[in-house]
Amino acid sequence: MKYNVDEVIGMAWSDKISFEEIKKKTGLMEKEVISIMRKNLKKKSYVIWRKRVRGRISKHKKKTRHKLKFYEL
Repeated sequence: MKYNVDEVIGMAWSDKISFEEIKKKTGLMEKEVISIMRKNLKKKSYVIWRKRVRGRISKHKKKTRHKLKFYEL
C-alpha cells in the first residue's frame, strides 16, 4: 500500500486519529509510524510528539474500548 509521508505525519499528530485507523488507511503498523516520525521530524518535535502519544488513550483504540467497557459496568 502506498502512503504519503506528509499525510502519515499529519494523521500521527492528530489526537482524533488512532494508530489502528492509520493502519487501515496506509497499512503501516504503529512501529513504522513511529519510525517515519523519527526520521522526518526535528529531534525536539519528535520528542514532544512521543510524550503526547505515549500516554494518550485516544491513539490506541483497543485501550479506549477497554475503558469504555469499564465505565459501562
